[in-house]
Amino acid sequence: MPQLKDANVLVGTETHDDAGVYQLTDEIAIVQTIDFFPPVVDDPYVYGQIAAANALSDVYAMGGDPKTVMNLVAYPDDELGNFDWLARILQGGAERCQKAGAVILGGHSVRDKEIKFGLSVTGVVHPKKVLKNSGAKPGDKLVLTKALGTGFVTTANKRGTCPAETLKAACDSMVQLNSIGRDAALAVGGVHAITDITGFGFCGHAFEMADGSNVTLVIDANALPLLPGAEKLTQFRTRASKTNREYVEPSMRLEGTIDPVRMEFLWDAQTSGGLLISVDADKADALVAEARKRGANVTCVVGEVRAESDVSLLFRGSR
Repeated sequence: MPQLKDANVLVGTETHDDAGVYQLTDEIAIVQTIDFFPPVVDDPYVYGQIAAANALSDVYAMGGDPKTVMNLVAYPDDELGNFDWLARILQGGAERCQKAGAVILGGHSVRDKEIKFGLSVTGVVHPKKVLKNSGAKPGDKLVLTKALGTGFVTTANKRGTCPAETLKAACDSMVQLNSIGRDAALAVGGVHAITDITGFGFCGHAFEMADGSNVTLVIDANALPLLPGAEKLTQFRTRASKTNREYVEPSMRLEGTIDPVRMEFLWDAQTSGGLLISVDADKADALVAEARKRGANVTCVVGEVRAESDVSLLFRGSR
C-alpha cells in the first residue's frame, strides 16, 4: 500500500518494531501503538489491567514514556443488560494507566458479541534515544525480564483446569508494567536492542530481533524462565503455537538435547510478556540485578548474540 513519505518517520510500517515513532522536534518524538483483545481471565478488573499493561508495553520497548491513552471497547450491551463488568474492566485499565503516569483522554466503543478491550497509546522519547529491536551486536548478552507460559495458563483456565496458584502467578506477571525492564535498561546502559514478547511468542520475537540485526541469537533453552506450574499445562496450546512454530522453524537449529515440554514454550503466544534485551556482555549482570531490584524477579540471562550464521536462532540444550 502506498505511504506518504515523511522524513520525520523514525520507525514505521517497514520494520517489525513494536511501535511507530514520529519526530516532532529536535528533542521530542512521539511513540504510537494500539492493541486490544478479548478477555484472557474471568476477573474483569484483572483483565483490564492486563490489556492496559500489554498496550503500554510497546512504548516501553521503544524506550519511551506513555503520556496519553484512548480506551478501545467492544461490548455486547444489548445482551448483557448492564455495564457492571465493563465498569470493572475500565477501572482495571485506568489503574495501570495511572501507575504508568499516562492520562486517559477518552476512547471509542462499539457493540460486539465478543467483549474486547485495549488502548491506543501515545508516548514520547528523545529522537536520538529510540530503542529498536534491530540493533543487537555480536558479543551482547540476552536478558529476559518475565517468565514464559501465559498462553498455556490462560487457555487452561478457560477450560477450567488451571490451578489457582499458577493462574495467580500468570496474572501477577501479565499486569506488571514493562517500565521496570525499560528503566533498568536505561539505568545500566549498554543496551543495543529491545523487544517485548507477545503474540509471536519467544521464538517469533527473538527471530525478528536476529533478522533485523543481521545476527544469530544463541539461546540457552534451559535458562528460559517458566511460570510455576505451566509445564503441566502445555497440552493447552493456542492456534498461535502452530503458526509461530511454522514461522520460525526454517530459520532455527537445535543443538544438544532439549526437553520437548520446554520446547513448547518457544512457540507459546504471550500476553503482556517481558522484554528481551540485547546488552553489552559486561553490563548483563548489572541489568539483571537492577531489574530484579525493581520487581522483575525472574529476570535472567538467556543467551548471547553472535555474528550472523546459517540460521537466525540457535537453541542449545543439554549435551
